[in-house]
Amino acid sequence: MLMAGQSSDDLLAMFDSAPLNRRYWTTFAIMSAVFVLDFFDFFLIAFVMSVIGREWHLTYGQGALILYGAGLGAIIGSLVWGALGDRFGRKMQTVSGTFICGISAGLIAFVPTGAWVLLALLRFFVGFGLAAGVTPALTIVVEMTPTRWRTGMTSFYIVFASVGTLLASLTSATLLNAFGWRGVAATGFVAVIVGLLVWIFVPESARWLTAKGRFAEARDEVANQLGLPPAQVPLPTVPPATQPRASLAELYSVNPKLFWQTVLIWGGSATAAYGYYLWGPTIVALALQVQPAAAAAYFIYVSATGVIGKIIVSLIAPAMGRRLLGVAFGFLAVVALVFAGYYNGVLVGGFPLFVLLVAASAFFVEGGFSNLAPYTVEQYGVRLGARSSGLGQAANGVGKILGPLALALLAGSDNIIAPQATSDAVFPAFVFLGAVMLAVALAYVFLGVETHGRAIALGADGEETARQPRAALGMR
Repeated sequence: MLMAGQSSDDLLAMFDSAPLNRRYWTTFAIMSAVFVLDFFDFFLIAFVMSVIGREWHLTYGQGALILYGAGLGAIIGSLVWGALGDRFGRKMQTVSGTFICGISAGLIAFVPTGAWVLLALLRFFVGFGLAAGVTPALTIVVEMTPTRWRTGMTSFYIVFASVGTLLASLTSATLLNAFGWRGVAATGFVAVIVGLLVWIFVPESARWLTAKGRFAEARDEVANQLGLPPAQVPLPTVPPATQPRASLAELYSVNPKLFWQTVLIWGGSATAAYGYYLWGPTIVALALQVQPAAAAAYFIYVSATGVIGKIIVSLIAPAMGRRLLGVAFGFLAVVALVFAGYYNGVLVGGFPLFVLLVAASAFFVEGGFSNLAPYTVEQYGVRLGARSSGLGQAANGVGKILGPLALALLAGSDNIIAPQATSDAVFPAFVFLGAVMLAVALAYVFLGVETHGRAIALGADGEETARQPRAALGMR
């Protein structure tokens, strides 16, 4: 029998030996629902705006503020709640963020006609709540998954963000005509239910409890996960030298290499993805001389390929490892994007070669998100886990702004929200998108560390946080 007074290493090694039992799957399912419904709320506005934009006679600038207010909110929410997640715990930050997102999204149904300022404010809080909820949620999933399963399971978890986007599309297509835009907007309240489920059923991260020196609670959580009496689980007695704090500056001071790698891989991938989704349908419309709606239909293939890429990554990441996969997918995305720009007007059997090449780009770019999102948390370790996830989400938000801004400058357009593609600007634009993915690949090469198969430690140094799991526990 294990006795009290042993180190935190013994406690966490025992936790790392836990099976993927019913308790694990219940938590995983609820946290997946957080991703689904928070992203559902975030993207629902696209379909609501298709109606109220005409009804309210919104100007271009008003519509842009409504749409981009959520992006600004997401940047702030990810940084603030990421810091709070390290200071006060992952669970309640997930709950509060999901509440903010769901309530704000649902309240859009009650906005008076023409009150676009109020709508923009609510959209700011939808974005804030989205990032505030998913940032600590991802951290919990990474920290609760045993090392031997972590690379595949946490990569698969990112697929549920795409499920939320798809659900928003299906809900709007099904309910918009029957219940109007207010009825569709009211479905945003459903996320509140998931927040309640997190509050009731999801445990706090045992790794975070240990890092905070709350050893009795950590021991109880490990005992519950293993189905053992607490007396059979080691109780650490030596307090941690440094507990998780809320300082964002610590992310840089602890390890500048990992800081810049996080910014580059998140920001570069978001810039590329938002770039091809922004210009792609317009380029197809130019090539085929079809209406924008018909051109947009081609991008169903692109979206579907991106989801497939995420699923494939969850299957191959355990074999390749995080770092090698990031390098390979980064370089392959460069090739696909540059070729897409070069062959933007070519048809193969009447089908745009551009669409096939952008779909290939989506496979590598969006598939890469399933690798990089948990990778960020794994590299930094428990003490900085939520803040590092927040840094990544913030860089993701900046990339969504940088994409259209850069494309507008390349096209010589005054419109920085939706610059119009011209045949002369397509190739330089896609070379730029390829260049940012080259930066992603090189960031993995020169700044990253391998985390696959290595246990997450409590420390903050990137080289120390990825430790080999203890062989005595039979981990592979």
